[in-house]
Amino acid sequence: MTTTRRPGLRGLAAAAAAAIPAAILALTPAPDGARAQEFTFKLHHLLSAQAPAHSRMLVPWAEQVEENSGGRVKIEIFPAMTLGGRPPELINQVRDGVVDLIWTVNGYTPGLFPRTEVFELPNVFTNDPRAADLAMNEMLASGALADDYKGVEVMFLHVHAGQAMQMRDKLVRTPADLAGLNIRTPTRTNAWVIEALGATPVAMPVPDLPPALQKGVVDGAFIPFEIIPPLKIQDQTAYQVELADEGRLGTTAFQVSMNQARWDGLPDDIKKAFRDASGPEWQARVGEIWRAADDFGIGLAVKAGNEHVTLTPEESAAFAAALDPVVGRWVEEVKSKGIDGQALVDEARALIEKHAAE
Repeated sequence: MTTTRRPGLRGLAAAAAAAIPAAILALTPAPDGARAQEFTFKLHHLLSAQAPAHSRMLVPWAEQVEENSGGRVKIEIFPAMTLGGRPPELINQVRDGVVDLIWTVNGYTPGLFPRTEVFELPNVFTNDPRAADLAMNEMLASGALADDYKGVEVMFLHVHAGQAMQMRDKLVRTPADLAGLNIRTPTRTNAWVIEALGATPVAMPVPDLPPALQKGVVDGAFIPFEIIPPLKIQDQTAYQVELADEGRLGTTAFQVSMNQARWDGLPDDIKKAFRDASGPEWQARVGEIWRAADDFGIGLAVKAGNEHVTLTPEESAAFAAALDPVVGRWVEEVKSKGIDGQALVDEARALIEKHAAE
């Protein structure tokens, strides 16, 4: 008796596939995985992967862009300058197309973003990063800040929670307490603040701060509390000082930006994926992220035994009075570049007030 062997399921599938014309196969949509890296971007920044800026802001933002794109975009994040160079070189890396995206401190390249500096000024920024972020991005969209960003396409701008005084071993309660001290600064506007308070500014990127504090190169830094955990600032300082009502001595502006040519070459739907992830809802959220990170940082310092000092309204007013000339200095300085600084101050203050009331 002859037995006829029937093909198994695998054999039937192979035969069926062989019978499908190639032209029909070509029209079949590719699975999601096959489209996953249609557009790949490298995002370079200066802080470690443990920093809140990386884990709480840049990673969620990148994931949202990827989700918005339906899996067509992949953003690879390279923290701690792992692609080479030093933090002040980030803006040129993205402008030159060495990387696709950067997150950087505007003030690491002094004078390159003069209009945006208005948001760093003391008595313009006081204590509300959410309101400042919304105001800053609104002024970018209106064109008031646009000339600062030639060669890049800005995804979003933001500030941190503001410059608190983090002191190595001296308690500061009045401007006179800072006389003669060396204080680290990230930006030229912050350097003017330090000078107005009778101290000497020492410029350096934030990763260089811990050894500078440890060796006594600087006596302190005007910097937000959020940087305490990633750099272990609580081990190098004794006092964390802020003004009344979480008041600060100005702030620092940051940008997440893409190489202009790379942006211009993207299809509209991919651009939309980036824009939708970077709009006002996200800008407000970034302000909340930085405020929460600041609260966590000061909690860590107090737990380590440091003293957290909040100045009285009267003590805070003395600092505000001492720093008011910084605003006038900035207005006069940018006038030489054909910029109406007073108009920018007035607009920034009005928009911060508007968004703070929301």
